[in-house]
Amino acid sequence: MAVSASRLNLWGGIAFLVLVLAALIVGGVQVRDWLADEQRMPVQVVDFSGDFSHVKVGQLERLIRQSQPGSFFALDVNEVYHLVEAQPWVYRASVRKQWPNTLKIYLVEQQPVAQWNEDLLLNPYGDTFDASAEGLSLPRLFGPGGSEKTALEGYNAMHSLLATVGMPIAELSLSERFAWQLQLQNGIELNLGRKEFIDRLQRFIDVYPLLTKETKAVKYVDLRYDTGLAVGWKNGDSDEIKEES
Repeated sequence: MAVSASRLNLWGGIAFLVLVLAALIVGGVQVRDWLADEQRMPVQVVDFSGDFSHVKVGQLERLIRQSQPGSFFALDVNEVYHLVEAQPWVYRASVRKQWPNTLKIYLVEQQPVAQWNEDLLLNPYGDTFDASAEGLSLPRLFGPGGSEKTALEGYNAMHSLLATVGMPIAELSLSERFAWQLQLQNGIELNLGRKEFIDRLQRFIDVYPLLTKETKAVKYVDLRYDTGLAVGWKNGDSDEIKEES
């Protein structure tokens, strides 16, 4: 009889444990469903902050809500982060939840400094991004794939030098052989070649006051000489100017 009573107690304990576990599982499922129910715990506010002008936050918020239709607790911050950083005008982003119903997003916007090969934009680090240049006044840079950083570094160096005489660059081209060509905003074309392009550009700056004294308008200047340069005029004439040693 004692053995039978102990067995009954054992099975009773097991049954009680099973009932407790079942109640916990059912309760957990119900809590999970309740927390995932958007109607009960919706994300009411998507708060964007940062310094930006090109990012369309209304459109971005719609994309986020479409990709994350669940509740505040069901929302996946990592997925939102990757979605936000995939937008063309977003350079960097941080995403976090704020209790009880807010998603906070901090944006760092891309800073366009030049157009690249007519279909992309360049940021200050030489990274390309696919966004529209409409309404932007940017220099045009051209070059072979993979030369973006080289082209931008060359542009920055030449722009700084030309800024001292008020002649901004409208277009820069870097050939497959890495020869440099410029078109200035005043219409003058410069052929700098592959070597010592900064020294050659300085040579142009030094001789430019002499060229402005001519009655003819300058079309191009070829600086691919060890000394001197060749000048093409808009009337079709050309001259070669030698430097005196």
